[in-house]
Amino acid sequence: MFLLTQFIGLYVVNHYSPFQVIDGKVIERQAPELPFGMQPPEVRENSEFAQVLVSIIFAFVIAITFIFFLTKFNVDFLIKLWFFVVVAIALGITLNAFIPKIQYQILIVLLIAIPLAFVKIYKKNLLLHNTTELFIYPGIAAVFVPLLNVWTIILLLIIISIYDIWAVWHSGFMQKMAKYQINRLNVFSGFFVPYASKKTKQKIKLMRLQAKKSKKAEKELKGKKFKVNVAILGGGDVIFPIITAGVMLKTLGIWAALFVVAGATLGLAYLFFNSEKKKFYPAMPFISAGIFAGMILAWILL
Repeated sequence: MFLLTQFIGLYVVNHYSPFQVIDGKVIERQAPELPFGMQPPEVRENSEFAQVLVSIIFAFVIAITFIFFLTKFNVDFLIKLWFFVVVAIALGITLNAFIPKIQYQILIVLLIAIPLAFVKIYKKNLLLHNTTELFIYPGIAAVFVPLLNVWTIILLLIIISIYDIWAVWHSGFMQKMAKYQINRLNVFSGFFVPYASKKTKQKIKLMRLQAKKSKKAEKELKGKKFKVNVAILGGGDVIFPIITAGVMLKTLGIWAALFVVAGATLGLAYLFFNSEKKKFYPAMPFISAGIFAGMILAWILL
């Protein structure tokens, strides 16, 4: 799911990008604008990119602080509304890139995005949750890619990785946020995959066999609750590689972007294969290390 989202992200970012790299040269072109008035300002000078980076970090701090206070006072309806609006807009941006230019295009996009966002946030459907996640982060990335260059995205990755380490291994903030979203809101911003242990699977199998023989056992099975493990990957861990790949796409071209995607995927794979169950890990340091390796290889080979 992580890898698929990266490829969808590259397509969406490229669709809206006014820059293309052809034979090593950056060519400017007439590209479609982002819908819903989300088109970012034009940034060209290094000093402007630096100012934007400061603004992004400041906005990030405000958002985290805002979420902290909302969770502290249990303002669930407001957090859900916030999630709903963000999801609807992000889905709309992504879907707009896939729909051919037709009359009432934005209206059609909204008619698809709003119901999907509503079911995702206010109803419980695991398949829909993970499917929509594939299309949310590409839409968000398309907004941020024009605002960053190679050096600002490198700085941003370093800052986010340090924050991730602090939030997971030192303060425990990420664990609290994840548990709050899952247990209280029934919403999670990221991929969410529940899975049962071997012991639980055997227990379910046995109860199903008993249910076939007895109506009483069948009723017990329907009302029975089982404790399952959950594999989760936060949305930030998915979106920052897309943004980085998008920046490399507009700077050095598609192969440089693919090096970033490969590096991020290998970094995440390393974490998954070496992590222990029932423990939280900051994914961004591993993903960022893979991204940096991909960027270095792109500069050397391309």
